[in-house]
Amino acid sequence: MPESGDLDADLNDSLIQLNSLSKHYKMGDTVVRALDGVTFSIREGEFVSITGHSGSGKSTMMHLLGCLDRPSGGEYWLDGDLVSRMSDRMLAVIRNEKVGFVFQTFNLIQRTSALDNVAVPLFYGRKPKVREAAMRALERVGLNHRATHTPAELSGGERQRVAIARAIVNEPRIVLADEPTGNLDSRTGNQIMDIFHELHRSGVTIILVTHERDVALQAERIVRMRDGKIVEDRRVDEDLRDELSAGEQDVPDRSPPPLARPAGV
Repeated sequence: MPESGDLDADLNDSLIQLNSLSKHYKMGDTVVRALDGVTFSIREGEFVSITGHSGSGKSTMMHLLGCLDRPSGGEYWLDGDLVSRMSDRMLAVIRNEKVGFVFQTFNLIQRTSALDNVAVPLFYGRKPKVREAAMRALERVGLNHRATHTPAELSGGERQRVAIARAIVNEPRIVLADEPTGNLDSRTGNQIMDIFHELHRSGVTIILVTHERDVALQAERIVRMRDGKIVEDRRVDEDLRDELSAGEQDVPDRSPPPLARPAGV
């Protein structure tokens, strides 16, 4: 199956374009191909889920898309800029201005209020009116009434809302979410997904890594990974929903058995 299917757009039409992107790690005499020549694109405003079993390369993909790591080869174009060859300083600027991150474990500062947690990217970016912008972001996720509370005083769902507010406080073009419902019960997870849908309706590009079937099906498009490659890339439609609803709890994987790979790659 072609890695990019018939969903790829020309570079000029894409917010994100990967061309033969790879990430390799040396382990003794063995080269681990965590990402192995991936080519695909994402248009601005899309909602894409990336799925795959542990070791499939989805976390590596997320780190590269978020400019948290550098590829071993290939090209990564973001908003017309070749970010795969940028300096560390320029990558930091891209991360602060164009990309917001949401993690499964929230990654909040425990001793700091919700408001100050949300304001962290603004401090790094030396933005004016920090507290006002942070409060607006909390209002967008319905948590302005908990602004003075620390993470220990918040529920899991509230902590994830704070994390989302922190991700969007700089009004990024892209939000990357790594298993954002993984530590939440189904009801709270649905509330968190409602926030992502609202962000998507406002024009934000959402890229969400998940192994949960119900979460993946809420995207417009599913990209399935295996052994560092894209093995399926398709739009979410009623046929796909019916197919997965009749299957396992997690998103099924129809590709060949995996190769040996370090945990977490």
